[in-house]
Amino acid sequence: MKLIAAHAHSTAPEGQNVLELANDADPRDVSLAGIDRIDLHFPKFTDGRAFSQAFLLRRRLGFAGEIRATGDVLVDQLQQMARSGFTAAVLRDDQDLAIAERQLARYAAFYQGDAVQPRPYFTRGAA
Repeated sequence: MKLIAAHAHSTAPEGQNVLELANDADPRDVSLAGIDRIDLHFPKFTDGRAFSQAFLLRRRLGFAGEIRATGDVLVDQLQQMARSGFTAAVLRDDQDLAIAERQLARYAAFYQGDAVQPRPYFTRGAA
């Protein structure tokens, strides 16, 4: 997962076709044709609707581009974001980038399937 410090984040498209999706919007109601990046917003850390949106975009709609978490993004949420289908996260101002990187590196694999790796660990031929 790509981590972005709050001060380094720009809403400018950077040559990409970017869709900013409100956290109460249904991703099935928008056209994803030509979209390179989707920004999903967390208005507060206790509002998890963007997790559901990311999972829906990745697994059910097959979106292969960047899904970026913005808003009230905490280090504690990063593992779940990665497993839900997010590929980038803009950390809240008071969150430490080094701690966030350590948090993501903490677990190499998960037993259960998720949006990124739908097959459970025991079916992947791991020893």
